[in-house]
Amino acid sequence: MQKIRMNTEFRNKILNRYVEHAEKEITQEQQGFLQAREKVDELYPHAFNVATQVVMRAYPTEDVLTCKSLKKKYGQPLDVVAKDKCFYFSYAKDQLEEDEDENDRNVSEHFDFGLFGSVENSEYSTENGKAFAYAYYRDELKAKDLNPDILAQQNGKDENPHKTKHIDLNDKALGYSGYSRYNSDDDNAIGLTKQFDSQYYLDIIGTSHCRSRTIACTKDEFSIFKMLKLAKANLITCHQKWIDSIEKQKQAMKTGLKAYRYLSEGIELMTELGITIDEAELVRCNSTGLTIYNPQNLASMIKGMKNTTMTREQKIAIRQQYEKENSLN
Repeated sequence: MQKIRMNTEFRNKILNRYVEHAEKEITQEQQGFLQAREKVDELYPHAFNVATQVVMRAYPTEDVLTCKSLKKKYGQPLDVVAKDKCFYFSYAKDQLEEDEDENDRNVSEHFDFGLFGSVENSEYSTENGKAFAYAYYRDELKAKDLNPDILAQQNGKDENPHKTKHIDLNDKALGYSGYSRYNSDDDNAIGLTKQFDSQYYLDIIGTSHCRSRTIACTKDEFSIFKMLKLAKANLITCHQKWIDSIEKQKQAMKTGLKAYRYLSEGIELMTELGITIDEAELVRCNSTGLTIYNPQNLASMIKGMKNTTMTREQKIAIRQQYEKENSLN
């Protein structure tokens, strides 16, 4: 039989099948990503429990209740209690370095427990917050046929419509619409973002921006908050490494497939990679999913291209035969 020539459609089908395989394959990069995500899940409740203790020391429950009671009595002028999930925590150094003065004694940093919150070395970076959110909820986004890997794939590239489109779709799917200017109790997130964030709100007194209300903690408590930020940053890094690996494989596949003249060469490549792919299925389905290359379907289609002038009686007979065949099926 004559060999089937390779074409763009076959190349894309084979490439897509390989990418599906690569994303499911157990590799060091994939396992590193999964373990990093598990570490985040482990540290989040621990760090938040510590944050709860620190915040309640600064804003005792009885004071919060008193403020709420006064608001109820006197109204809006005493509306000073709000819920927030981001805080400035600070501790004092035990001793200063030789080149430091007393102004350097306090170490302060912003910690945001929200899904799109800050990660290590990035207090208010929107893109890093998105990179964490997409990596953390990768499975959920993939299940919606979205691209949670877009930031990893576009790493180092300029802004472009392709990137913007997928970011917008991911944000919408997660229910993220941006943080408010002041306390994040005003955020209007929905869906997964709201569900995630709702676990990490605490009562604070004072509705101004969190930077204006630095909260004292111990060095050990501060280090726990830092561990969470590092874990979030590590998830982004591990996600990047995994996607970089897949993208390199994908590029090598593209190069090889482009050089192949026949479909059998692509099938052989997939076989060597340990992936079973059905040549008949590749040939049978075109890009629209119609099995026009099935011999019976193709013959019927070709027959329908000639003798197109039929009488009314012929059309009725064909219709009746069609209905009879379908009723038997």
